[in-house]
Amino acid sequence: MFVKQLSVFMENREGRLEQATEVLKKNDINILSLSMADTTEYGMLRMVVSNPELAKNALRESGFSAMLTDVLAVRLEDSVGQLHKLTHILCAKGFNIEYMYALASADLRAIIVKASNGAAAADAIRNGGLELYTDEELRR
Repeated sequence: MFVKQLSVFMENREGRLEQATEVLKKNDINILSLSMADTTEYGMLRMVVSNPELAKNALRESGFSAMLTDVLAVRLEDSVGQLHKLTHILCAKGFNIEYMYALASADLRAIIVKASNGAAAADAIRNGGLELYTDEELRR
C-alpha cells in the first residue's frame, strides 16, 4: 500500500543538489520521480528512487540529512478529471493533502501523495475506485 519516499534536507547553496545527485549516481540509484521546494536557506528534495534504503544511507554517509517517509502512489489514467477525482475523494472524507507530485515513465503514471492518516486515506482512495501502486510495482 505505501511507497517509500526519500526526503533530503539540504542547504540552499550552489552545487548542493549536484552533490546529492552524484551520491545517487555513484551508488547506481535511479530517480523515478522528484519534487523540490526551497526557502532562502534550505531546500527539501523528495524523491521516489530505485533503492530507498541504500540511497538514504549513502546520502547520510556523505553528510546529508535524509529520511524515508511512507507515501501513496495513486495510479491515474491520462484523461481529464483524474486528478480532481483523487482530490475530491480525499477532501470529501476530510483528509488533508500535505503535498503531491507526479511520477511518469513509459509504462506507468502515478501521483505521489502524502495525506493525513495515510492508511485511512489509502482505503478511501481504493473505495473511491482508484488503484494504488505497491512499492514493488514502482521499482521493477
